[in-house]
Amino acid sequence: MKEREKHHRVLVTGATGYVGGRLLTALQIAGHEVRCLARRPDYLMPRIKPPTTILTGDVLNAASLTGAFEGCDTAFYLVHSMGSAGSFEEQDRLGATNFANAAKHSSLERIIYLGGLAGDEGGLSPHLRSRLEVGEILRTSGIPVIELRASIVIGSGSLSFELVRSLAEHLPVMLVPRWVSVLAQPIGIEDLIRYLTASMDLHAPGSLVIEIGGADVVSYRDLIIEYAKQRGLRRFLIPVPVLTPGLSSLWLGLVTPLYARIGRKLIDSIRHPTVVRDHSALKLFDIKPSGVPAAMAAALRNEDREFAETRWSGALSSAGPVPYGGVRLGSRIFDSREITVSVPPENAFKPIRMLGGKNGWYAYDFLWRLRGVMDLAVGGVGMRRGRPDRELRVGDPIDFWRVEVYDPPFHLRLSAEMKVPGTAWLEYEVKPVDRGSSITQTAIFYPAGLAGLAYWYGIYPVHAVIFREMIKTIAQRAERS
Repeated sequence: MKEREKHHRVLVTGATGYVGGRLLTALQIAGHEVRCLARRPDYLMPRIKPPTTILTGDVLNAASLTGAFEGCDTAFYLVHSMGSAGSFEEQDRLGATNFANAAKHSSLERIIYLGGLAGDEGGLSPHLRSRLEVGEILRTSGIPVIELRASIVIGSGSLSFELVRSLAEHLPVMLVPRWVSVLAQPIGIEDLIRYLTASMDLHAPGSLVIEIGGADVVSYRDLIIEYAKQRGLRRFLIPVPVLTPGLSSLWLGLVTPLYARIGRKLIDSIRHPTVVRDHSALKLFDIKPSGVPAAMAAALRNEDREFAETRWSGALSSAGPVPYGGVRLGSRIFDSREITVSVPPENAFKPIRMLGGKNGWYAYDFLWRLRGVMDLAVGGVGMRRGRPDRELRVGDPIDFWRVEVYDPPFHLRLSAEMKVPGTAWLEYEVKPVDRGSSITQTAIFYPAGLAGLAYWYGIYPVHAVIFREMIKTIAQRAERS
């Protein structure tokens, strides 16, 4: 039976992740009353709108779930630990068990869970086995569970899209292992969110397991070819049977955004076809999913909108401390530094809003001027433009940057207009914390092929010194203000 629409009070877990972030936006737009469970509420603050609320909690900590379900009729469970360095199976098991036990004592009418699409073959990967086990554990709560099982997700910022995009953009000729030819049934992120939201109103007694997918059955090879076609790239794929999952994961870590442990888990999970076999979703939902070309085109259109609404790497477990050279998240490279000051956001933001022009960049200004001279020499804008004397506005030039986002006293993002083999941004975020404010400074670089990578890593020792001194000086000036 088709879904029936009503207003819901919803608990969302995993809202800092890729799918969860998109779902949060859709629920808010639809006018549902949303409560988010988050380990770090400050990560969600910029994304929420009233009446959405944030509850500090962690599914790995049973005590933190007390009262989380109060007043909610639906809960989304979108938590998984594939990005963790430890035993993700054990963490998935513990989180689901804690959640199910807490739900037993709630007034929930339904739990909606996004799992993985798996066939009947034996020898499933640890990742897929864990996804299926989580669904079984959630059903022990006694609350009806709608378990949606999906394969590859195509969307701006998704793990699979970033993998395909990096391979197609960086490698004109690819030696591809056998797993690249395994069949799957990708689903576009927009269709996936539609299935998730429609599941709230699905008139179905008890629990259901529903397989969902797009209109096409393809392989990663087909996805790479489709991406290259839409980007106007000529790419040649040569099958190589000797690349094991272990070697493939190391190879992916070198040429794509996926570091080895994520790559290995991803490859292990696509050893067998992940194709929809039960087509009941087409009868249960009034949704006609799009095919790969349309989903890929939508991902390309949205890829650079706000750095993609969400990224697979936005999950808190997917990145650790900044190593030498920065962290690769998606196809971009980040150098992110955070410092805490004992002043309110208004004071913390003062030195940030004064960056550039005659005020300088707070660290090694002679190097900034030298970079401006070099930029002029190759036909760039250099440092000649300075900055406006008035309050900043979106679109204002600041030396060889331009203001892209300006939301005082919380957010400033500058896009680079100097000549570089790629695209660069410099971003500052200020958030209130206990007894002061946190200041986050993030340099973002989107390299254009191998030349862009060589540029970033070649100059990074200088950048690291400058970035470290910049945020330190900003903190000192904020304290003095």
